[in-house]
Amino acid sequence: MKFNQALERMSTYPFVQLEDAKRKVADRLGGLIDFGVGDPVERTPEFIRRALIESVTERSSYPKAAGLPETREAIAGWCSRRFGVEVDADTEVLPSSGSKEAIFSLAQIAVDRSADKNVVVTTEPGYPIPLRSAELNGCGLLSVPLREGHGFIPDLDSIDDGIWKSIALFWVNYPNNPTGATAPVAFYGELASRAAEHDFLVASDEAYSEIYFGEPPHSALEVTDRSNVVVLNTLSKRSAMTGYRSGSIVADESVMAMLKRYRPLAGTASPEFIQRAAAAAWRDEAHVEEMRSIYGAKRGVIEPFLRRKGLRVAGGDATFYLWVATPQGEPEDAFALRLLQRGVVVAPGTFFGDAGRGYVRMALVPTLEQCRKAVDLLDDII
Repeated sequence: MKFNQALERMSTYPFVQLEDAKRKVADRLGGLIDFGVGDPVERTPEFIRRALIESVTERSSYPKAAGLPETREAIAGWCSRRFGVEVDADTEVLPSSGSKEAIFSLAQIAVDRSADKNVVVTTEPGYPIPLRSAELNGCGLLSVPLREGHGFIPDLDSIDDGIWKSIALFWVNYPNNPTGATAPVAFYGELASRAAEHDFLVASDEAYSEIYFGEPPHSALEVTDRSNVVVLNTLSKRSAMTGYRSGSIVADESVMAMLKRYRPLAGTASPEFIQRAAAAAWRDEAHVEEMRSIYGAKRGVIEPFLRRKGLRVAGGDATFYLWVATPQGEPEDAFALRLLQRGVVVAPGTFFGDAGRGYVRMALVPTLEQCRKAVDLLDDII
C-alpha cells in the first residue's frame, strides 16, 4: 500500500528517539533528571483549574471554530495590555488548540503548492513543526540559519533577491526555541515591509513571549502594518497549561477569513470549557509573574554552574531554555550522551537542525531541587 512519500521519507521526531535512549538509562539508574523536553512540571494555577471545572456543563455541544466571544475578548485585552496593540476580537482573533496545531495547519492555508509562489522559509536551529508541515504539504523549502554572531536573528540580506518573489510563508520564532534569543521591533518591521512588498505571510510563533528575565520581549504585532502578519501564542508555558491545549491566533481580517474557512474542516475548535479556563488565564498576570520567578530561580542555579565550569551559555535571556556551547568542540550528541550516563537529560542541538551543531539545549523544567541535584551529579564530569 502506498502512503504519502513525504511522510515515509521523514525521520522519526527527534524527541521520540530521545525517549528510547532515556528508557534504557532510567532502568539502570532508577530515574533521570530531564532537561530534554520543554514540558513544565509546575502546577496549573488553582483559579484556572476551578474555571475549567465550573465550565463543564451537563450537555456538551460541538464548539464553534470562531471560538467563544469571551475568549476572543480576553485575548484581545491581553494584546492591548501587553503590547499596546488594539485588535478586533470579532475579526482578528481566534482561540486555537495550543499553538502546534495552528502552526502545522498554516501552510495549508497560506501556500498554493502548484503555484510559482510556494516557498516556506523556516529558521534553524528551530522548532521542527513549521518545516515538517511544509514538507508534508509539498511546499518549496528554504532554511535560513540562525548564527550566534548575528544574535540568532536571520540575516534577511543573505537571501537572494530572486527568492523573495517565490516566498509564500516566512516563519520566525521569538523569543526563540532553542536559543532564548529575542528580536527587536526593527527586525519585525523590516520583515513585515518585505512581506508587503513581495506579498507573503509572516508567521510569528511567540509561545515564549512571557518567559523572560530582562526586558519584556517585543511582538510582531507591534509593526506599523500587520496586514501580512499572523501571530501565534499559547498558554502552555505562560500558564503551565500544556495539557489544556489552548492558544491564540491574531491576524488581519483577510487572513482570519481563510483561517475561519479552513478550521471547521480540520475539526480544530477548542472545547468551550477549555476556552473559558483560557479566558481566565489570559485575564490574569499575577500567576505569570510567579511563573517567571520560578524559572528565574532555576536559571539562577544552572547558569552560574555552567559558567563556573567554563561553558558558554550562548543564547539570550528569555524562554526557559539554556542554549549551551559544548566544551572544547565536543560533538553535541557525545556530550549529551555523557550527561545522560550520569542521569541528566539534555537535547543535542542538531535535534533543531544542522545549525545546532556544537550546542545542547537545557529546558529548565525539572523542579528547583532537581536542578540542584543535577549540579551535584555533573560537577565531576564537566
